[in-house]
Amino acid sequence: MTMHRPDMNYAAEQDRDDELAAFRDGFHIPKRENLGDEIYLCGNSLGLQPKTVREFIEQELAEWELLGVRGHFAARRPWMPYHEFLTEKTAELVGAKPSEVVNMNSLTANLHFMMVSFYRPTPQRYKVLIESPAFPSDRYAAESQVRFHGFDPTDALLEIGPRDGETVIRDEDLYALIEKEGGSIALILLPGVQYYSGQVFDMAEVTRLGQRKGCIVGFDLAHATGNLVMNLHEWNVDFAAWCNYKYMNAGPGAVAGCFVHERHHAEDLPRFAGWWGHDKSTRFRMGPEFHPIQSAEGWQLSNPPILALAPILASLEIFHAAGMQRLRAKSERLTSYLEFLLRERLPDAIDIITPSEPSRRGCQLSLRVTSAAGIQGRKVFETLENNGVTCDWREPDVIRVAPVPLYNNFTDVYGFVEELAVALGARG
Repeated sequence: MTMHRPDMNYAAEQDRDDELAAFRDGFHIPKRENLGDEIYLCGNSLGLQPKTVREFIEQELAEWELLGVRGHFAARRPWMPYHEFLTEKTAELVGAKPSEVVNMNSLTANLHFMMVSFYRPTPQRYKVLIESPAFPSDRYAAESQVRFHGFDPTDALLEIGPRDGETVIRDEDLYALIEKEGGSIALILLPGVQYYSGQVFDMAEVTRLGQRKGCIVGFDLAHATGNLVMNLHEWNVDFAAWCNYKYMNAGPGAVAGCFVHERHHAEDLPRFAGWWGHDKSTRFRMGPEFHPIQSAEGWQLSNPPILALAPILASLEIFHAAGMQRLRAKSERLTSYLEFLLRERLPDAIDIITPSEPSRRGCQLSLRVTSAAGIQGRKVFETLENNGVTCDWREPDVIRVAPVPLYNNFTDVYGFVEELAVALGARG
């Protein structure tokens, strides 16, 4: 285990020795008035803009300007197969086969389209297992699917939460619930990383236990993609979906990603169909019968939005160059350092509700200001904002802080804790 020191020189030393340090220069970092770079620790909500994004978008604007409709075939990156330029690096990022991934739609839309195919309730097996508190959009989606199939969410929506007085869900409680209720569960829909607490779920084990009981298992990877090393194919996950605007740095409201395990590609599944999911060899014959592509692409509806895919392609090239294994190793060191400084400097004022074990968390630490601090957490958060620190607030009482390995460094982490101490009135 790394032995940290609570001084600025240590942070500077770590930054000098960081083999990924150069990647920071590839991002636009917001500025603080007269103070240089802002301390931006909010990549769990919106990642910073890669400097290459403008070039990627302007390339397509130029192609459109010069070629018009011919850009579908004659552009440097032809628009007709443009989404395929993202495929291999997307698969690499989430541990999938290229045929198992596609970038399309938005996150909640993809979850709905997946549930059309994979939530197939029967009178005996109709429940959907989610966590509590789930991100509201996930809960709304699951509840609306349950209602659409004619079930009562008070019965069909099965929620697993932390025990009273605790902040994270115990693995043993989750596994016991799957064992007990598995025969009635049609779908397990959990996050890879819980948005509020930052808890990481053991996706391989959840998948194994759920499928052993006959359940379909899917994951919302909004806080996991670009954050964790994953092996969705080997874990045998049925489906997954994620957004690309958090750790993936593809811009606000970016086109989302989707995974469908290859064993489902040839199944005759119910789905909402569109022409871009149709067999490519016959798509332009304009026939009335839908023949899905035998891959995750078969769930596409419309032709891809090229200008919106360009930032994802730029981001994927950065991730490919950095390597997810190296990013994860740096992430563990950064988050460990943040935890160390908080416990060293502010042990009575700050509670960390995220697990301490590296395997049970990603970049994010979720913090609560204690009653002993004598100040409300919201006020502390607002002071941080006013002093050029960007993190985020989640009701009712959590400050989320995420040192992202692509563009954050140890100096950022040290500076954040300094500013937090000031906001708490507890410097020194």
